[in-house]
Amino acid sequence: MKFATISLEEKILVGIVDENGIVPLNDAEEKRTGRRPYAEDLVTCMEQEDFLNNVRSLIHWIEEQNDQANFYIPMEKVKFLAPIPRPRKNIFCVGKNYVEHAIEMGSKEDIPKHVMVFTKAPTTVIGHLNDVLEHKEVTEQLDYEGELAVVIGKRGKGIEKEKALDYIFGYTILNDITARDLQKKHKQFFIGKSLDTSAPMGPWIVTSDSITDPNSLNITTTVNGEVRQQSNTTHFIFPIEEVISVLSKGMTLEPGDIIATGTPAGVGKGFNPPRFLKAGDTIEISVEGIGTLINKVARDK
Repeated sequence: MKFATISLEEKILVGIVDENGIVPLNDAEEKRTGRRPYAEDLVTCMEQEDFLNNVRSLIHWIEEQNDQANFYIPMEKVKFLAPIPRPRKNIFCVGKNYVEHAIEMGSKEDIPKHVMVFTKAPTTVIGHLNDVLEHKEVTEQLDYEGELAVVIGKRGKGIEKEKALDYIFGYTILNDITARDLQKKHKQFFIGKSLDTSAPMGPWIVTSDSITDPNSLNITTTVNGEVRQQSNTTHFIFPIEEVISVLSKGMTLEPGDIIATGTPAGVGKGFNPPRFLKAGDTIEISVEGIGTLINKVARDK
């Protein structure tokens, strides 16, 4: 299943997505039972008892109806928000999780021996087809980083690697937009990673049962149609199970926590000379089994 958060006529709705469009959960459930039992907030939905089973039952009921088309809203009629428009906590980000990216950002000595983690502020998040601001007043080195992101679905601490995938609600795509000059200036990652609009995410979350092996997915990033990053998550230095296990040692993971798993080689800073983003550029990130996240860089508003 695919879950999206959308805006339609100034209303925020949580819906399920397929090739026919988007079905708002509460609108469909109201037709079935007269009730609107779902929160219009995907994290709260995750926390509801038997949420996924209830949605599966709703989908099965819709498939039995003669007027299925009446349940759907065409995708072109909605505005996509990030699936989790305002995370409750900072986004966890794994740094240098591909060997070639670690090398392009320094040398072989920069290949980490332990999971490297930084965070992005919740205010960075925007959705599919939303604009990334250029932030010319604070940076001249805006960069892209296409990544697979993991969304935690249940509370856990001290999670064993062998059980880690059981804690995942689903997967989405995240663009870890980075101001490289701020990153260098402050000698840490938080400010350079946390400018407004610097975490495009979406278009939706694909539930974990739809992805057989998250450590074996093709990932591609293009800028204005030119392929810049092309790899597969088989090249992770630290697979998803290990990342979750490490994060949960002494720290509780909760429903709605987002973990960006790292970016492959091919970021703008890795070119000689560097190829940073500018207003008008369009970034498209595709991850196998999920879809494509598209955002354009816009001048500051």
